[in-house]
Amino acid sequence: MGAIVNCVAYREGKRIGSVEIGEIPGAISVPGTFVWLGLHEPDLALLRQVQQVFGLHPLAVEDALDAHQRPKLESYGDSVFVVLNTAQLVEEEVVVGETHLFVGPNYVVSVRHGASSTYAPVRERCEHDPHGLANGPGYVLYALMDFVVDHYMPLAARLEDTFAELEQGIFRDEFDRRAIERLYDIKRQVLRLRNAVSPVEDICGQLIRLHEDLVPKELRAYFRDIADHASRLVRTLDVVREMLTTAVQVNLALVTVGQNEVVKRLAGWGAILAIPTVVFSLYGMNFSFMPELKFQYAYPVVVGVTAVACAGLWRRLHRAGWI
Repeated sequence: MGAIVNCVAYREGKRIGSVEIGEIPGAISVPGTFVWLGLHEPDLALLRQVQQVFGLHPLAVEDALDAHQRPKLESYGDSVFVVLNTAQLVEEEVVVGETHLFVGPNYVVSVRHGASSTYAPVRERCEHDPHGLANGPGYVLYALMDFVVDHYMPLAARLEDTFAELEQGIFRDEFDRRAIERLYDIKRQVLRLRNAVSPVEDICGQLIRLHEDLVPKELRAYFRDIADHASRLVRTLDVVREMLTTAVQVNLALVTVGQNEVVKRLAGWGAILAIPTVVFSLYGMNFSFMPELKFQYAYPVVVGVTAVACAGLWRRLHRAGWI
C-alpha cells in the first residue's frame, strides 16, 4: 500500500526488522517489542485495518482521517492520541499540515497529512540511539515532537528577516499600500505559526504529569526541553507580531503627520493671501473718496502696507514652522 511509509519492529532499543500489517500482532506479542508504523495520508480502509490491529479508539481514528484537527492530546485507556501541526515554507508562504500520533505501550502509529517533511531522519536518529530507543514508544514520541518543533524555528527566523527587510521602508511619510499588505501577510503567517507552536507546551506538560507509563522518568527532561523550545518560539513570535502591528501604526502616523504638514502650509499661504484679498475687496464698494482719487500716494501706500503685512505674516508663520 502506497500510504504505508514504513513498518518496523524494535526490541530493547534495537531494530528487529520490517513487518507487514498482518504480522504486527505476532510481533508485539513478544515482551519488550513495539512496532512503529508510519503512514502518509491513508484512506479509510487502511485506517480501519490499523485500528483493528492495534485496537485504536474509533474517535481517534475518525480524527486521523479528517486532517482538520487542532493540536491536542487525548487519552484512551493506556494509549494517547496526539495531534501536531507541521509547517513548511512554500513559495515564501507558511503552509501548515498535520501529524497524528497514536502511542500505546507497544506501538507508535504516525499519520502525516499535508505539508510535512518525511520522518525518515527521525527513524534513523532513533535507530542510532539504542539507549534512548530502549525506553520504548515514549522515546519515539519525543523524537517526532522534537523534529516537528525544530522545523518551526527556521520559519520563525525567516519571518523575522522578512519583517526586517520591510521595516526599512516603513518609516517614511508616504503611504505604501504594497508594503502594508505585505506586513499584514507576514502577520497572518506569524499567527498561523504561533497557533501551531503554542499548544505544544501544554501537550508536553500533560505527557509529563499524566502519562508516566508512556513517559518514564528518564524521558521527562526531554519533553521539558521541547516545552522550553516551544515557549521561546511563542515569545519570539509574539514580539514579531507586536512589532508588525507597531510598524503599521507608525507608518500610518507618519503619513498623517505628513498630511498635517501639507495642510499647515496650505493654511499659512491661505492666511497670507487673505490680507490682499480683504484689502483689495474694499475697492469694490461704492464710496465717494477713493484713495487713488483723493490722495496722490494712496495706491502705493495701500499696496506697500499690504505687502509688508503679508511679509510679516509669512515671517511669523515661517518661524512657527508652518511654511
